[in-house]
Amino acid sequence: MTAPHLLEASELEVVRGGVRVLSVPSFVLGDKEVVSLVGPNGAGKSTFLLALARLLPVASGQIRCRGEAISSDRATFAYRRRMAMVFQEPLLFDGTVFDNVAAGLKIRKFSRKEIAARVAETLELFDISYLAERSARKLSGGEAQRTSLARAFAIRPDIIFLDEPFSALDPPTRQALTEDLAHILTKTSTSAVLATHDQLEAIRLSDRMVVMNNGRIVQTGTPFEIMNRPVDQFVATFVGMENMFEGDVVETGRGMLTVELGGQRVQFPGSADPGDTALFCIRPEHVTITTTDTHGSTSARNVIPAFIGGTSHAGVFDKVSLDCGFPLVAYVTSQSFGDLHLEKGTAVFASFKAAAVHLMHVTKKNH
Repeated sequence: MTAPHLLEASELEVVRGGVRVLSVPSFVLGDKEVVSLVGPNGAGKSTFLLALARLLPVASGQIRCRGEAISSDRATFAYRRRMAMVFQEPLLFDGTVFDNVAAGLKIRKFSRKEIAARVAETLELFDISYLAERSARKLSGGEAQRTSLARAFAIRPDIIFLDEPFSALDPPTRQALTEDLAHILTKTSTSAVLATHDQLEAIRLSDRMVVMNNGRIVQTGTPFEIMNRPVDQFVATFVGMENMFEGDVVETGRGMLTVELGGQRVQFPGSADPGDTALFCIRPEHVTITTTDTHGSTSARNVIPAFIGGTSHAGVFDKVSLDCGFPLVAYVTSQSFGDLHLEKGTAVFASFKAAAVHLMHVTKKNH
């Protein structure tokens, strides 16, 4: 018999002011698993997180922890003792950092000796042992959030719920804390559900990502699947899939499609019939730019002549807008950008592998 998941939710609905704001038919969280809830503002991430934590009443549905229904007051109380919650703003009270981290242990009636040992261990885990006797009211934003996280981890919860925990921090502090949290979650084998709108944060921390929109789950998958194989245009747009196209299928065979697009032909894996319309996408990072025709000398099936329409900086990459008869965006490293002398109007070749193209939808032709 298969062991139950650590956390399961089924047919979960939340209603506010007579309006259904959350509808989730099914969700599971496994042992030692980290799942992130991602989506734009107002997608329902925090509502879903609070419902899972039993901190928000649900109109219908069921939540189970290790197979046990969390329905009665007694079951809810027992469940809350096995979980911890961290919010965007650290909810610290007057007293020292030690006092704050010890709070959950005191409620659970740990002995003084046990509390001292557990707090010392957790402060060291978050690299804030030196703050133990400092007033919680005199902490920086990063120190306060580390204290809040340490308090949550000190009780060694089965599940930790994190609601946009780093969104108020400056980028360097946020990055450092994200890296530390990733290490700590692995070291402690703690299961977690994280609500965030930051894709890089979700990718770094998560085993699975759950994309939400309008209170519903749109797609669930590994970070790679979400970023590279979006199920629809909403998810594709959210994950930064700047190259989305619709073209007519002109040839099929051996599991490959050939699509007419702006006077060019693009080949990629898929199933359709000639005359159908294919909706597909390509990540900008998967497009390579060369100044010579690489037909026959590269594994890329698609090599297309193009002109550079414009360039701009995009973080660690340079963004190049191409005119291939259809608009195509490529991201290249700054070094490649300089080496290739990419300027507006330059004639180049854009190439990408067939496997880099993701088919999202096929519209059947009218018979």
